[in-house]
Amino acid sequence: MTGKRFVPALVYAALAAAIISSLGLLLVPTLSAEFGVSVSTAQWTLTVNLLVGAVATPVLGRLSDGPHKKRILLLTLAVIFVGSVLAATAQTFSVILVGRALQGLSYSITPMAIALARRYAPPDKIGPGIAALSVTVATGIGIGYPLTGIIAASFDFRWAFWFAAAFVVSAFVVILVAVPKGPDDQGLRRRFDTLGAALLGVGLAMLLLGISEGPRFGWASATTIGLLVGAAVVLALWAWRELSTDHPLIRLDLMRKPDVLLANATGLSMGASMYIGVSVISLVAQAPTSTGYGVGMPLFWAGFVMLPLSIGSQLASRLCRAFAHRLSFTVMLPLGALFVTLANLLLVVRHDALPELLAGMFLVGIGIGTTFAAMPGLIARGVAAQELGSAVSFNQVLRTIGGSIGAAVAGAVIAAHLAPTGRPASQGIELTFLIAAVACGLVFVGLATHAVLSLRRARRIAPHDLLHELQQLEPHDAVPVGAAERAEVFGAP
Repeated sequence: MTGKRFVPALVYAALAAAIISSLGLLLVPTLSAEFGVSVSTAQWTLTVNLLVGAVATPVLGRLSDGPHKKRILLLTLAVIFVGSVLAATAQTFSVILVGRALQGLSYSITPMAIALARRYAPPDKIGPGIAALSVTVATGIGIGYPLTGIIAASFDFRWAFWFAAAFVVSAFVVILVAVPKGPDDQGLRRRFDTLGAALLGVGLAMLLLGISEGPRFGWASATTIGLLVGAAVVLALWAWRELSTDHPLIRLDLMRKPDVLLANATGLSMGASMYIGVSVISLVAQAPTSTGYGVGMPLFWAGFVMLPLSIGSQLASRLCRAFAHRLSFTVMLPLGALFVTLANLLLVVRHDALPELLAGMFLVGIGIGTTFAAMPGLIARGVAAQELGSAVSFNQVLRTIGGSIGAAVAGAVIAAHLAPTGRPASQGIELTFLIAAVACGLVFVGLATHAVLSLRRARRIAPHDLLHELQQLEPHDAVPVGAAERAEVFGAP
């Protein structure tokens, strides 16, 4: 049995991880100046963090399905602590890059916490607990960015990483005290797919390296083409491996279900297209007004630019849960993509003034909250209850992979458009927002087309089949899972 401290302890650990994962973006200009590297090179402190998160999330998620859930979570927090200390004490850029890579394990904390909540929380606490865990990422961004700016500006950027280390220690102690001791007698006991994990890591590393270093190597160079083609081959081998083995790292066979495929394609494409624009916001906020695009905000205040994103995402998430029984998930998806598209179009035209910057981040938050709130519901109606955890976890992995690709694309664009001063040129910033707008626009067109075709198909069916069709289109009529499973995904409105 678990006590009243159990769910709050998981929420605290997930919140700590979300705050730590938000450290990189705001500090990119500071790290560039501190270590004497270009902004595009400093951007790799964000890219490598996302890359490690993309690989670590399915690996640690699979391990947390086993009998040693608490031990795996504590070990993960210990590795994040080591990464935080390395980043805080780094004297070279290479060391801080290693530290940020180890901090990338923070992306896996929330899925692991959800697995613990599903296993140990009392039945009446599972739904609210998972609902609370699902919003920690947005909450962490809203807290982490301003806090990072305040600490780094008032003291030194290293103190932000020392704060992260202290935060991890407190989360470690909370988990140690509140989570039941293992092993879990109901945990899965099966062979780990080591080859699948290795192929996924190598494939993603080659893909991101090819995208990020393409401008330096040359897009038509043998190195860039070799990296991208090699990534495609390795990831194809990984997919074949996952579909052919009895104990895959990730259940790719679930992708064949239409709703799951739609949710995962949205997660990957929205993660990439949204992150292209978001990843340069801190550069714009802190750049001098003399650059032609900068707002000229000091580091102390720059973190508050992300606060509207957190507010917007939480507001949209709550509204989506409140209207989940009235509005189809297939309608929520293109609505979210539309908001992010409009945000980036606004930032293409006006990104050198604080009100427009804040408005753009609020619209991005609304879009993220709407789209990402709909995806778990889509997955829930497309898979059986016992497959729900694995399917939702894979969707989170794809969002992280998409974010990694988006950050790499932004870094590549910035690297190709540098002013003589070494700062990003105005054309590069505008092009980054334009690419993000076009990418989000394409996602919107695809999702809107799917929604319209689904509606037309529903209207063409015979009257006696209408109820069955609506059961496939509306979230409150989902047949693969029951009310308890839906509550785990959305929580109580």
